[in-house]
Amino acid sequence: MREFELSDREKNILRYVIHQFILTASPVGSRFITKKYGLGLSAATVRNIMYDLEQFGLLGHPHTSAGRIPTDKGYRFYVDSLMDPPYLEKGEIDYIDSSLDNQGSETDDLLKISSTLLSEITSQIACVTFPSFEQAILEKLQIVELSSSKILIVITIRAGLVKTITLELKTDNLSSELQKVQRILNERLSGLKFSEIRSSFRERLKDYDKGSSRPVIRLFLDSVDKIFADVKKTDKAVITGASNVLRQPEFEDIKQFGSVIELIENKEVIVHLMDKDQPAGLNDIKVFIGSENTEKKLDNYSLVTKEYKVGTLTGKLGIIGPKRMNYPRMIAVVTYLADTLSQELTGKK
Repeated sequence: MREFELSDREKNILRYVIHQFILTASPVGSRFITKKYGLGLSAATVRNIMYDLEQFGLLGHPHTSAGRIPTDKGYRFYVDSLMDPPYLEKGEIDYIDSSLDNQGSETDDLLKISSTLLSEITSQIACVTFPSFEQAILEKLQIVELSSSKILIVITIRAGLVKTITLELKTDNLSSELQKVQRILNERLSGLKFSEIRSSFRERLKDYDKGSSRPVIRLFLDSVDKIFADVKKTDKAVITGASNVLRQPEFEDIKQFGSVIELIENKEVIVHLMDKDQPAGLNDIKVFIGSENTEKKLDNYSLVTKEYKVGTLTGKLGIIGPKRMNYPRMIAVVTYLADTLSQELTGKK
């Protein structure tokens, strides 16, 4: 609950300061606001209002400038209460639609092009994470013999995704047993969640841990945590557009430049940030601004994310960029791309 209430005049001044700072990355003075927006107020009156906004913690006052800049608290108030409704131009919508339609139905290809589109349209760092398999439901399992001692396990998930893994057999000449084991595994495991399979595999297959099929069953027993594990997020995250952030004026400072390079090189930090949870805002969009991020090194960044869905599974799609971003536009692009990606992956379009 806020400890203050703003008048319409104060809201307008805050909105104008933020709009101007987004455009220029320079502190905004009262005289400029007076001339630019034709408020019918004197520069002194605007200056007093900006002072009040500073006392509320919504504006900051750099020591080297007479102007003000938005604080994290000011950006939060703006995103929650003041910004224009998110809106995309028809040309951008058509471009996104045609780009995704031309990729076919392969999940990896759709995630890669989505990340590229997101960074291209927003001029920010874009990240798309692969759906979590923890609650995935096994549709079927296939065993493909690659050699006398190597097999490929092809796992089809009910949501339509496919996972593969290669295993080494310690015993040769088991070709005749592979189809038998495949049938048994599908009979016993199809329709179960990965987490259920891992916890109950030994019990479900204990009566087959004998006879000629024993070496293959034993291989599955020893590898079940690996076969039916969730995908490591850092292995299935597509990050693009790093050079976009480097072109932003706030990173001309060598210290800020170093911080963004460190962020770009640390994929794990970005993925961890994408996974962070908080109550969703407009259209299930989540916006983290500056100090709201748990990582200190991300104090100068904002993150906008939204879930996309593949059946019952979910992944994340989002952008990371300077706090001085066009929030309505960023939210509009992330929202539309996440919703469109969900439709493409579930075949609803």
